[in-house]
Amino acid sequence: MNRRQFLGGLVVIASGFAAPFDAFARTAGINDVINKTGRQRMLSQRLAKAYLQLGQAIEVEHSKKILDTSIGQFDRQLTELNAFAPTSDNKTTLTDMEKTWQSYKQLLTGRTPNQQDARSIMSVNEDVLALAQAATDQLEKYSGTSAGRMVSMSGRQRMLSQRMAKFYQAMHWNVAPADAAAKLELSRNDFINAMKVLDAAPGNTPKIRDELALARQQWSFFDAALRQDGDAKSRAQDATNVATTSERILEAMDNITDLYQQLA
Repeated sequence: MNRRQFLGGLVVIASGFAAPFDAFARTAGINDVINKTGRQRMLSQRLAKAYLQLGQAIEVEHSKKILDTSIGQFDRQLTELNAFAPTSDNKTTLTDMEKTWQSYKQLLTGRTPNQQDARSIMSVNEDVLALAQAATDQLEKYSGTSAGRMVSMSGRQRMLSQRMAKFYQAMHWNVAPADAAAKLELSRNDFINAMKVLDAAPGNTPKIRDELALARQQWSFFDAALRQDGDAKSRAQDATNVATTSERILEAMDNITDLYQQLA
């Protein structure tokens, strides 16, 4: 029996017996769910980034792959999260997320990427992000463990990496809201401060410390790409640098989040 079947069986059992479900949700399973819910935050931003890159012919094949695979992943995880939802508040948040997600997905896939839809996407993705953050906060509170907090925090770094790239690409395409530069800088500061907390976490294993060191290296490349200030001729290459380095820092933080998940 694979993990998904195992989880599914426990959900069925839980419909008739609340106590076993609650006991499972409060142990190893809850960190897996926090990770998945936190990943929805990241996907909300990564999808917008990929759309903006496609609209500007930046890393076209890779951006298309990101868009397609991220839509599928968001759909799958939303189904899994709905099946697991341990509280009424969490169920309500996920229901709202489903409705907003359908509007977002239609914008992402309804037409060839264009600046008009891109401006709408810059608004709707924020709504999806807010709901995914709310769902993650609910699950972190439900877990009541330091491990759950670390999974949520490290997972949020994934989102911030994509959020910064999203704002950069939106400004590059002239579809960004007026406060995009300020929000990019706020995300940058949040990322830096959270890395300090993760670095100092007392439960870090040698493997986590090694991965954090690698993430810091990738962050230096990504941060440098975000701060490029070349002339008009180099702007396309600058945007490509942001596209590629944002994927590397995402991979590094995803590995770290999985390691924190496994600490439980």
